[in-house]
Amino acid sequence: MTVLTQGHAVTDEARNRRFGPLYSRNARAVIGRGLMATKSSNWMVMLSGFFEPVLFLISMGVGMGAVVGSVAGPGGQEISYAAYIAPALLAVSAMNGAVYDSTWNVFFKMNFAKLYQGMLYTSLGPMDVAIGEIFLALLRGLLYATGFTAVMGLMGLITTPWALLMIPASVLIAFGFASFGMGITSFMKTFQQMDWVNFIMLPMFLFSATFYPLSVYPEYIQWLIQAMPLWHGVELLRQISAASFTPATAVHVGYYLVMIVLGLMLTTGRLRSLFLK
Repeated sequence: MTVLTQGHAVTDEARNRRFGPLYSRNARAVIGRGLMATKSSNWMVMLSGFFEPVLFLISMGVGMGAVVGSVAGPGGQEISYAAYIAPALLAVSAMNGAVYDSTWNVFFKMNFAKLYQGMLYTSLGPMDVAIGEIFLALLRGLLYATGFTAVMGLMGLITTPWALLMIPASVLIAFGFASFGMGITSFMKTFQQMDWVNFIMLPMFLFSATFYPLSVYPEYIQWLIQAMPLWHGVELLRQISAASFTPATAVHVGYYLVMIVLGLMLTTGRLRSLFLK
């Protein structure tokens, strides 16, 4: 009788879930575990990720900027080279933090620590795990964006209050990359396969109009660059930093919203197929 009662209870609980076995509305358990792990062992890794774009800004923006001088920014207005590359480096920082958390971090948890298998043996569903891990990546992106924006302010590179919107925009960029990163990592089985992550990220970093305007490339290369997600992030933050909003701003935001939806669908589906067979 007790077994029947427990069985009915489990059935009722499953029925009460809005998304059935996919989501138990307990992503906070995954987030809590991740924060405890970061506090105890990963804080140095997180700290190092903040200094990389700052050093790039100082070396390229200040050092090389003295040679380059002013360049044409959003809307055609003349701005310093440091002000030109600073929003781009912020977008790169958001991408790097999100990709690290959603690829290498997830790869270890999935293939060596077997953490997700243990989580899904409990009442947690694949969407709980996906939301929890992606939230941790977004939290990292938020910290990087806030710190880097503060550095831009100290260097006199923020000239409009609209520039503060770069912080939530950076979180949107991180969300897009994190949602896809976790799903793609689920296909990786070896460290050699994970090298493809850097193989893809490095060209995006160098050629997404980060240091040079898009016009320096041939037209067929420009079309390829404009299809890259980082280019949309770079352009979005540049427009916000200069308060130069155009219809293209909505296109950049829409690009990431579509990317987030597709990435969440991919990640949830992969976790379900891998661990809930």
